[in-house]
Amino acid sequence: MPLFEYKAVAPSGETVQGTMEAASLDMVILKLQEAGNVPLHAKESGAGVFGLSALRMGRRGMNSREVGEFTQQLSTLLVAGLPLDRSLQVLQELSENDRVKRTVTEIRDKVREGGSLSDALEEQHGAFNRLFVNMVRAGEVGGTLDVTLLRLTDYLERSRELKDSVVSALIYPILLLVLAAGSLILLLVYVIPQFTPIFEELGGDLPFITKLVLGAGSILQNFWWAIVLVTFLVVVQFRRMLADVDKRFAWDQRVLAMRWVGDLVGKIEIARLSRTLGTLLTNGVPLLGALSIARNVLSNTVLQKDVGDAAREVKTGGGLARNLSKSGRFPRLALQMISVGEETGKLDAMLMKVSDTYDLEVRNTIDRLLSIFTPVVTLLLAVLIGTIVLSVLVAILSINDLVG
Repeated sequence: MPLFEYKAVAPSGETVQGTMEAASLDMVILKLQEAGNVPLHAKESGAGVFGLSALRMGRRGMNSREVGEFTQQLSTLLVAGLPLDRSLQVLQELSENDRVKRTVTEIRDKVREGGSLSDALEEQHGAFNRLFVNMVRAGEVGGTLDVTLLRLTDYLERSRELKDSVVSALIYPILLLVLAAGSLILLLVYVIPQFTPIFEELGGDLPFITKLVLGAGSILQNFWWAIVLVTFLVVVQFRRMLADVDKRFAWDQRVLAMRWVGDLVGKIEIARLSRTLGTLLTNGVPLLGALSIARNVLSNTVLQKDVGDAAREVKTGGGLARNLSKSGRFPRLALQMISVGEETGKLDAMLMKVSDTYDLEVRNTIDRLLSIFTPVVTLLLAVLIGTIVLSVLVAILSINDLVG
């Protein structure tokens, strides 16, 4: 049987480590739990760390994935009955990154001085956002910090899954575009110019399509630097435009107005908004406070404004669904589900169902877009390559005319 290395927290609160022979990694974790230990690290000798959550902090600080791992491990230790300061001490000892170790140490020291965990997290220069800090604060007030951290772990995991699904779906079309562009550049810059000396020797007037293709190849060969420079300047100017509040708002309006892209962006945002609101409400954060936090989770400034307007209306009276519907930009199904949640007094649970519904909708929409995008790009590539090949064939077939 393979040999596994492990680290765990013993019932006494001490960190223990050692090796164990077992049929699988799951068996190692099961044996540790049966002995009353809380597994922290488990890996096959010579392999990478797997299992519950090895606290792997990035060398450049904590990213969203690492914050999720930190939250999961802290919640596990608290659920196991360890005091908060001892749990933080364990995490500090496990941290392999100096910067992260320093961050966890600062949090632990703040807690040991009598401060709250939420205050300690808030002082970490934005490493933990408002949603995270406010949920922890609500958990501390309600005496349910361990449960709150478990909910946060689930929230962060689901948010990351949605983001990863979008990124993963974009990888193939991006690769397809890169390959298509590479193929065209290779033909125009390397293959087609091989025929230029032949056509020049023959003299005469070349067909228009051949001139067009040869001209495109010549431009790429001689002015590639200008194309790169212009592309760079366009990207820089676009980023500067998005940094301007009014221009960013106008751009976000145009994005939402796009037929397919706007639909996808809207679904992603409603999934994100409903998940955030549902998680906050479940944890005891008041609706107005939850709306204030949740609107900042949205990336589209137009929808941010809509949520802010709805929050102000809710403050003066009226339901959330009715006030969100005034903008006309939120899906009717989501509004109906939110309205039902308000009527039944189960708004938090219904918001989580809205999140589940639109998570699935996002994946289905991406699949539909890819089913259209892939054949369109393939067809376009075939047409362009066919045009290039045709330009050479037309010129070759007209050799007799050129010689004559």
